[in-house]
Amino acid sequence: MHPHDHTPVVAADEAPGYYEIMETAVRELLVAKQVIAAGEIRRHLEVLDSRTPQLGAKLVAKAWVDPEFKKRLLANGRTACEEVGISFYENTELTVLENTEKVHNLIVCTLCSCYPREVLGLPPDWYKLTPYRSRAVKEPRAVLAEFGTVIPDNVEIRVSDSTAMIRYLVLPRRPDGTEKMTEEQLAALVTRDAMIGVVPVEFQKGRVQ
Repeated sequence: MHPHDHTPVVAADEAPGYYEIMETAVRELLVAKQVIAAGEIRRHLEVLDSRTPQLGAKLVAKAWVDPEFKKRLLANGRTACEEVGISFYENTELTVLENTEKVHNLIVCTLCSCYPREVLGLPPDWYKLTPYRSRAVKEPRAVLAEFGTVIPDNVEIRVSDSTAMIRYLVLPRRPDGTEKMTEEQLAALVTRDAMIGVVPVEFQKGRVQ
């Protein structure tokens, strides 16, 4: 298990799988029964496609440079998102968890793959796999070490289990040496995996991304 996705290349003429066939059948049935319109499906897919980790990275960078916004983000993640124009298409709450010198946060969904899609887009494949979902709770230090993240023994690891109604986002620690960087430059440092909590935000002095 590691932070990189390895999605297999699917040939254009490959036959659809079971779940693709079922999805198509259910969608066509719902449209035929006039439960939903084809345009609604298309618009929803467009919304899903517009959500990427860059949205979450902008939130993190803004929280790093704006202490008042950070307070609001930690108090109510959803309200803070809406404040900067990030809408929610699901009736869920967003709890933002701050990493500190003494606490490191890790996000998991032990039942399925609940995830802050509004600010991170689709979850990575490894997040949905049973090994991560079970081991992140039982042995978080070992799991983090497999991502290359070694947490000192004097730092508490808090594992937060997402639900259908409550999603979590990690506010990573701001790297040292970034005091003169702009909000846009800071956002470029923040990765999806850092906002899940499996890796820190890294910065190499003398190199601005």
